[in-house]
Amino acid sequence: MPRWTFLLLLLLSATAAHAADWTTPAEASHFRTTPSYADTLGYLERLQQAAPDKIRLATFGTTPEGRPMTVVIASGDGAFSPEAARAAHKPVVLLQAGIHPGEIEGKDAGLMLLRDFAVTGKLPHLLDHAVLVYIPVFSVDGHENASPYHRINQNGPQSMGFRGQSQYLNLNRDYVKADAPEMRAWLKLWQRWLPDFLIDVHTTDGADYQYDLTWYTEDPHKLDPGVAAWQHALMDTAIPDYEARGHLASIYLEFKDGRDPRKGIANFGSGPRFSTGYAALQDRPALLIETHMLKPYEVRVRAVYDLVDVLLERIGSHPDALARTTASADARTIARAHDPSARAALTFKPDPASTPYAFKGYAFTLTHSEVSDSEWIRYDPAQPRTFTIPNWNGLLPDVSVAIPAAYAIPAPWTVVIDRLDAHGITYRRLAQATRVSAQGYQLEQPRWATRPFEGHLMLRDVQVHPVPREVTLPAGSVIVPLDQRAANVAIELLEPQAPDSLLRWGYLDAIFEPKEYGEPRVVEKLARQMLAADPALKAAFGQKLQQDRAFAADPRARLMFFFERSPWYAAQHVGAYPVLRLSEAQWKALAGLPGAKDK
Repeated sequence: MPRWTFLLLLLLSATAAHAADWTTPAEASHFRTTPSYADTLGYLERLQQAAPDKIRLATFGTTPEGRPMTVVIASGDGAFSPEAARAAHKPVVLLQAGIHPGEIEGKDAGLMLLRDFAVTGKLPHLLDHAVLVYIPVFSVDGHENASPYHRINQNGPQSMGFRGQSQYLNLNRDYVKADAPEMRAWLKLWQRWLPDFLIDVHTTDGADYQYDLTWYTEDPHKLDPGVAAWQHALMDTAIPDYEARGHLASIYLEFKDGRDPRKGIANFGSGPRFSTGYAALQDRPALLIETHMLKPYEVRVRAVYDLVDVLLERIGSHPDALARTTASADARTIARAHDPSARAALTFKPDPASTPYAFKGYAFTLTHSEVSDSEWIRYDPAQPRTFTIPNWNGLLPDVSVAIPAAYAIPAPWTVVIDRLDAHGITYRRLAQATRVSAQGYQLEQPRWATRPFEGHLMLRDVQVHPVPREVTLPAGSVIVPLDQRAANVAIELLEPQAPDSLLRWGYLDAIFEPKEYGEPRVVEKLARQMLAADPALKAAFGQKLQQDRAFAADPRARLMFFFERSPWYAAQHVGAYPVLRLSEAQWKALAGLPGAKDK
């Protein structure tokens, strides 16, 4: 083919792409509706056909109902793989929509953004210096379970997806426990791409106010210092640029009292079960976008479009800064394992000091309701008001632990090892049974929630006592070194006091269950022998009878008082936490054993 003919065909192809009708389904309906998953994929496939050098579609998982989970890779120079992105020194931005599929602005904004990047020429340089990994709908089954009655608080679109996926799990509470097939697929995608920045698009509930969008980033105390600094600098510049486009934005608004915004705002308590909290464990900056549910759907979609556009522009203007930030954070996490003084914060508490915040809301009235016998708040959007309110968003580290060199997990605890695999955590399997001395935990007085949450009865409270242990680890047991970039995820999974530990989610409840018991006639005799042999025990029993009426009235509890203090109960190791903490010397000794295999 002559060169001029080839060039003419390219020109005609480009002209046809520009002339084609690239109106998105939401735009075509004037934002009254949002497209089905099939129509969404159809539009994306058209984009890929029109701009194969800029857009690439892939499937990264399958939902419980059998639907494909689609991801879009967008790049200015055809860097469609993690290897190509790294070779080109381009940071990777993961943009996800529809983890709560009734909150679907990110999908429709994403279609518009990709169109304007790939075919219309409006944003041709948007991804010259970054690669976008875009999930248009995370919870696909929930997206297709659409109804006009799923979000009573929200102003459109006409039909909205369901908050849970088809197994009734909320994916934005599943990052650490990883129960859902969709989350297992997302974790594989995350491990493959290791994004440098995560953007998660939602729609908020709550009060009425002037902002069309609010945003949230994790508290600096939860982040690597370099990640916290980069994230702060990004938002300091991006939000003014965004508002210059005609929008109004605020930090996330979690009111201390939803019936009176003047009482101030607090941190909503994000943790590793949420997207931004999980990214923090992975040493990555992350942004939660929350459009305002009472604004028209078109306003919300265009708000997301403009903010993501601004963010990608800012990242693209200094791509090396983000790449250096995440690489340095990973290096610090790896090196930390060799610092015997290093500690990890497991829980956080509110900073008691507040700062004033200018909240742009509306006039409101509070009236007593005869229906709820409470205060009923009603807003008047015709009367904008600015209130100076206290802001208690700041957090401080609370419970922390010294970071071990490694953890040891006995081979029978496959539920724990399975979660290590899901999160891509590196470990070594012992080829032979090995006797070890290490630090363990003894857990006492567990207290569970009374209602299920995400399919689990959460362990709400437990006393944790560090104790030395000497155990034989069977062949196949797992050693998890913490000189790896995913160390913070391992700590969250394995430390019993971590709020999203496997213990807290109920995966290790069996350790609290004694399997052997004593017949009352036998324990009656045992109790008398123990009373006769131990005056202190006799005094403690008498004191408990006086102070605890319920105990005194319960024959079984009275006998268990003695059985639980006997060697027959101690031999069952009730409450012995199976995960061990290894020092550097203990880890090195195990690492040197012949036949150990890494994974």
